Amino acid sequence: MVPPTSNTPVLGELEIQVLEYLWSNEAATAKEAHRCLGKPRGTSVNTVQSAMERLFRKGFLSRSKSGHAYRYSPLVEKKALLASLINDVVGRFNTDSLSSAAAILDAAERIDENALDLLEAEIKKRRGDKN
Repeated sequence: MVPPTSNTPVLGELEIQVLEYLWSNEAATAKEAHRCLGKPRGTSVNTVQSAMERLFRKGFLSRSKSGHAYRYSPLVEKKALLASLINDVVGRFNTDSLSSAAAILDAAERIDENALDLLEAEIKKRRGDKN
């Protein structure tokens, strides 16, 4: 998968839901995604197709012809996209590293206690600590 570039394009709510769906299902046509995403929201197949096309043009999805429709697949991993979005937000503020680290810790704590444990383990791993 291709890592997202900095200055990641803005994503709308439906675009995020499409990405989440494709990360779980690997590939789908607009009709397949609509069954899960569009019907509950009262959104048309065309609206879901438009969101998938926008994600394709933004470089987040690939597509291949499948009969009369396109089958879309994610080009970016969720973890990489989240990291890029967080880096973009942090980079927009002229803050010191302490403020940035505190914000990241606060965000991890809001997710759940396991997120803090994962963050702590990742920091140790990157520093080469065996403790």
